[in-house]
Amino acid sequence: MIHSMTAFASRRSTEQGLAWVWDLRSVNARGLDIRLRLPEGIEGLEQAVRGAISAAMKRGSISLSLKMAREAGDVPLTLDPAQLDRTLEALRLVQERAGRIGVNLSAPSPAEILSQRGVMTAREDDSTTESLLPTLQADLESLLKDFLAMRAREGALIADVLIGQLTEIESLVAQAQTAAESRRDVQKQAVTNALVRVLDTGAEVDPERLRQELALIAIKADVTEEIDRLRAHIAAARALMYKGGAVGRKLDFLAQEFNREANTLCSKSQSKELTSIGLDLKAAIEQMREQIQNLE
Repeated sequence: MIHSMTAFASRRSTEQGLAWVWDLRSVNARGLDIRLRLPEGIEGLEQAVRGAISAAMKRGSISLSLKMAREAGDVPLTLDPAQLDRTLEALRLVQERAGRIGVNLSAPSPAEILSQRGVMTAREDDSTTESLLPTLQADLESLLKDFLAMRAREGALIADVLIGQLTEIESLVAQAQTAAESRRDVQKQAVTNALVRVLDTGAEVDPERLRQELALIAIKADVTEEIDRLRAHIAAARALMYKGGAVGRKLDFLAQEFNREANTLCSKSQSKELTSIGLDLKAAIEQMREQIQNLE
């Protein structure tokens, strides 16, 4: 099975009064590039996340974020003695001043005093946060499972497209061979006519030089090797796709070799029909390479 480098997954969970959201995305890249945005204070979390991603994927630009917040009403409150003293002193001063001008004030209740800003403060429980690491690791495993499943689905779709493109390329290669064979008699006659014209001039011709030139013309016009190599590349590409795994780099290298042979075929065509087939071949190879760029 081959995998796409493009995918997305998210996951929401709650535990021990905390709620968190994972967000995992990936796009194409030459290698494995991991970018993390994680909450602070959870020792070992970044190392665990990097290790899990590196073990699951070989290529791609990976962006992962984890947003965490304590659920409403679940934050423990603690008394700030210093702030309480300041609040009580302020209340005493208010009572004294009110008494001097003849205003009677009722004494505030303890609940009213505790409701004053800063008297009770929310305090995060560090031990609770630190104990979350095993839970987060298990949650990350589920997130990665969903993420890899999407990469596999995308990869299967790309594989179907690539198989169709390889079939098209194979058909064009067969057409190229037919066109090359059909032009053989025409080329032979053209070379014969050129040779007759040279001999008719009466100029002295070096037989060895003539043999070398004729051999060079034949080599420049022969596309048998290019067609054979293209067929070999088609077989190699299909074998890689059948093997599966992280084959994107190898397929990309093969696509370059495909294009090199197609360029050579066009340069040696000496035929309008063969040139047209060669251009169609180059277009099909480029389309295939665009799809390969998405593979891990």
